[in-house]
Amino acid sequence: MKTAELAELGQQLRVDSVRASAAAGSGHPTSSMSAADLVAVLLANHLRYDFERPEHSANDRFVLSKGHASPLLYAAYKAAGAIEDGELVTFRKLGSRLEGHPTPRRLPWVETATGSLGQGLPVGVGIALAGKRLDRTDYRVWVLCGDSELAEGSVWEAAEHAGFESLDNLIAIVDVNRLGQRGPTRHGHDLDAYARRFQAFGWHTIEIDGHDVDKIDRAYGEALSTTGQPTVILARTLKGKGVAAVEDREGLHGKPLTEAEDAIAELGGPRELHVRVSEPQAAAAPSSVTTEPLQLPSFDLGEEVATRDAFGKALAALGAARGDVVALDGEVGDSTRTEEFGKAHPDRFFECYIAEQQLVATAVGMAARGWVPYASTFAAFLSRAHDFVRMAAVSGSGINLVGSHAGVSIGQDGPSQMGLEDLAMFRSVYGSTVLYPCDGNQTAKLVAAMAGLDGIRYLRTSRGKSPVIYGPDEEFPVGGSKTLRSSDDDRLTVLAAGVTVPEALAAADRLAEDGIRVRVVDLYSVKPVDAETLSRAAEETGCLLTVEDHHAEGGLGDAVAEVFGDGRPVPRLVRLAVRTMPGSAAPDEQLHAAGIDSVGIVAAARMLVEEAVVR
Repeated sequence: MKTAELAELGQQLRVDSVRASAAAGSGHPTSSMSAADLVAVLLANHLRYDFERPEHSANDRFVLSKGHASPLLYAAYKAAGAIEDGELVTFRKLGSRLEGHPTPRRLPWVETATGSLGQGLPVGVGIALAGKRLDRTDYRVWVLCGDSELAEGSVWEAAEHAGFESLDNLIAIVDVNRLGQRGPTRHGHDLDAYARRFQAFGWHTIEIDGHDVDKIDRAYGEALSTTGQPTVILARTLKGKGVAAVEDREGLHGKPLTEAEDAIAELGGPRELHVRVSEPQAAAAPSSVTTEPLQLPSFDLGEEVATRDAFGKALAALGAARGDVVALDGEVGDSTRTEEFGKAHPDRFFECYIAEQQLVATAVGMAARGWVPYASTFAAFLSRAHDFVRMAAVSGSGINLVGSHAGVSIGQDGPSQMGLEDLAMFRSVYGSTVLYPCDGNQTAKLVAAMAGLDGIRYLRTSRGKSPVIYGPDEEFPVGGSKTLRSSDDDRLTVLAAGVTVPEALAAADRLAEDGIRVRVVDLYSVKPVDAETLSRAAEETGCLLTVEDHHAEGGLGDAVAEVFGDGRPVPRLVRLAVRTMPGSAAPDEQLHAAGIDSVGIVAAARMLVEEAVVR
């Protein structure tokens, strides 16, 4: 399109943004109006995309990081012929695909869910990395950001990582309209303030008037011709551009225009321009993705193996069998053991350094391109990226997260390093799977099983060595459990996972010497939990005792309690967990101090049995 047509298209996108928000009675039309010219030029002259084949491997990728400007995105879809005008005005209504913030669950052209600001650029970095190092195609990744979200630290994690990786297939467009939700942004219209920051991270920067379509067009061309570094286009714009009553005015964020018909008339009225978006180049032959028989590592019964070690070996083996598996590390690969994968498959190993938000975002971006990522760091540090995990679930993203060094059992490092909230955090995520293996063979099998699951998958591994109690041929279905001790005379059931399983077995043996039979169940699948086995144990033994190396809130104990929240008779349930703030001590001392070692289990079991007898 030429200048006049581009300007008209920009006005059409503004009008349709106003119309959609007015029909909904809510939305962000003014945030859409500021970026309308930026999107118009991109859609008409530079984006390469086949809307009929969103999965096309050569399609450019567009991420609307300022997800609240969804009316603009949907107006662009209409201009491209992807949706009809009738659907446009269903915006934000029950059952509509056009949600307040876009998600790939509803629309095939959306790369990732946005709306929690500061996430689009980090995920865009992951998509661009996939294009460069995995897909090895020349698609470009365009990310439209708002200036307000540049206050988020995650943006600068992304900026540094993109500069370090020389992602010249990544183009960020910043809509610098100077107004946030409650007033002016930190830097207002000072484009140079933003430019200095991006330049410090190795970006090529371009500063333009974001309403001059010719300058926008030239800026995109310059970005596409830049090699060896990512490009950011800093565009000075006006919020509510084109309507005098709202243009560059405070207090109107997230509100539909009160006089929508007058505003539409001021913008020149509705238009029906149709954009023929450039088709992508012919798809290159896909990178060779191997599929070989899986040969997981195996460990001998009684052998002392840390589950983190088993994880590293199993992940490397999975990578040999499946060429679509990639591994990401938060600069702790020598501890999490992801370095095993890095040594075996360096072309599919990605070091994200100590930037946990970018770590998870990279996994989300790669998953969007069809890869199967395993991202690992200490369990405690994944809490920094919880919002990225939450938004990954909104996207319907399939990623595997592995948290090592969990619980007080790590020993002397102290509470800052102890993941004691991770089970609760991941159990709370929509559609998640939470697994906590206790030995090497179980770990290996669960690592492989994760690759075939949907949604967010979390595996908790431990630092210290533990005895192998399962043979290499044992199977561990997700949602299952393993009953390790059982008899007709069981007086209670001890429910454990991970490091507390050996403690529970030791306690059961000790109690048996005193004539007290207890059932021991390994609940390696914390979510979904094995409700059938739990119900049977409650019916047959009448008393359940959970023991976990985790805070009492939200972990194993709560997973068990929830099984009996449907109105059925509730068994006596006692929960052993970490209830104090730990300090530094040896692992066995930590478990004992928390009351979750075999001694604590024996004491609790004896008390419960005595109380049951009295009753």
